[in-house]
Amino acid sequence: MKIAMVSSHGGHLTELRMLAEAFDRHDLFYVTYESERTKHLDIDAYTLENIGTSPLSMATALGKIIRWFWTQQPDVVVSTGSEIAIPAFLAGEFLGATTIFVESWCRVTNRSATGRLVYPLVDHLFVQWPELLDEYGEKAEFQGSVL
Repeated sequence: MKIAMVSSHGGHLTELRMLAEAFDRHDLFYVTYESERTKHLDIDAYTLENIGTSPLSMATALGKIIRWFWTQQPDVVVSTGSEIAIPAFLAGEFLGATTIFVESWCRVTNRSATGRLVYPLVDHLFVQWPELLDEYGEKAEFQGSVL
């Protein structure tokens, strides 16, 4: 199975890399932001400039991610956030991949902006604290923490 691992750099990427151990028998590739940190990682990665809140950057990122996903044909798209998850999940849905969002470990009692936006798009949403289950609703699952 081919899995696209998508996140911004920093803590989101740290959590995503911790999750990668669960998929060690699968073919993984990453989509993340260009940064000093990602330049030195030993991962197969496609990189974007930071999207931020720019609609134009979001649209540009969506186009690039669709092309990358078309080439790679992921069966599953996993993301820990942040805004880079939005175009990745749209591209994944467009190409028929299963989509999974893992809310950040630092979100204990309230949802992230990304979590609120991707909730309707994703097939599965995991929280890392049981206190957050009620904030999300029926789609949310708690299976423990990444850390």
